[in-house]
Amino acid sequence: MAKYIVQGGQKLEGTVKVSGSKNAALPILCATLLTTEKSTIKNVPDIADIHSMIQLLEFLGCKVKFEKGTVEVDPKNLKNKSASMEGVCNMRASVLLLGPLLARFCKAKMSFPGGCILGKRPVDAHLSALEGLGAKVVDENDFIHMQATRLKGADVTMKEISVTATENAFMAATLAKGKTHIRLAAAEPHVQDLCRYLNKMGAKIKGIGTHDLQIQGVKKLKGATHTVTGDYLEAGTFAIAAALTNGKIKITGINPHDLDIVWNKFAEAGIEYKLDTNSITILPHGRLKNVSKIRTAVFPSFPTDLQAPFTVLLTMTPGESMVHETLFDGRLNYLAELEKMGAKFDILNPHQAIIYGPHKLKAAPISSWDIRAGAAMVLAALAAKGTTEISNIGFIDRGYDDLEGKLKKLGAKIDRV
Repeated sequence: MAKYIVQGGQKLEGTVKVSGSKNAALPILCATLLTTEKSTIKNVPDIADIHSMIQLLEFLGCKVKFEKGTVEVDPKNLKNKSASMEGVCNMRASVLLLGPLLARFCKAKMSFPGGCILGKRPVDAHLSALEGLGAKVVDENDFIHMQATRLKGADVTMKEISVTATENAFMAATLAKGKTHIRLAAAEPHVQDLCRYLNKMGAKIKGIGTHDLQIQGVKKLKGATHTVTGDYLEAGTFAIAAALTNGKIKITGINPHDLDIVWNKFAEAGIEYKLDTNSITILPHGRLKNVSKIRTAVFPSFPTDLQAPFTVLLTMTPGESMVHETLFDGRLNYLAELEKMGAKFDILNPHQAIIYGPHKLKAAPISSWDIRAGAAMVLAALAAKGTTEISNIGFIDRGYDDLEGKLKKLGAKIDRV
């Protein structure tokens, strides 16, 4: 198993261009199955989850080429196989095959998806939304097995504001007969990007960026060329890295307003920054100020995927800070690793913790718990005194394209061994 060896205490400086969004690229690759024509997807991150998805598409009969950030998918020979291979069990995003396969074949069967250990992540919201479009659950014990005579447009109120369930619902609705109205839809930037790609394919989706989507079903979709939006979560990770090392980093390739709530917390902490059209620059700061609370929730609230990285920053701010994780039960597990590095905190319950600061972090052998917690461990190592060894970095490879290479160009001392 690969590990990171990080020598902390280096001030990061320079410019970094973020990769395409993992959370946009994965559903877009699934959406290529909604047509028989070839699609070209650009700015795709070269990460483990993308390669896993490509294997799934090839398993289903697609011809796929991935080269220099561009994926070409030819679904002409798509077959409605039971998606039960290992890739489904290892990646949560595999559930996004459900909507497109139902739309194309009126039936779909797959193993339950896996992924990061973030507490219970049921598929109820997916099944409920697709049932609203006329599909029926044949089996949900050993497999997710659904079928329909024909999908029909309907008023669908999501059981929860779930990103992947919303995406499955409107992907299926693009080929359903009639008009679909999805209420309580997720509105994250990657959800918006999937909508934009589908509209390029000939879909008719309105209300993009809101919690209220209207989809007029069409008989056929065509192939399209699309450039994946920049990864705002990667941008947030580098911004926090700059703040932790008191460096100056310009982060390009994103819409900085996708992270307005995070920049508000930066201002609260006394961290200066400069916004531009497609970039943000994090400036060196003086003495950090207390941040009273971060509370994760659906977009545009504080993103759950930046909760762990930002909590590392809270260990350096004075006083007490509340961390309230509203979405996933297991998302605070990484605090045990930060404790090894000298962080002080009290866990109140599976969703809340009090972080005490400031405490200087020190090097220690630590491990990744999930994709974003893994990134948080790298950030902690950058800020810590001494040399830190981070194990189980396969999680990080699932979500970050060449993280160590980009950090090295900014002045970090980090090596993969």
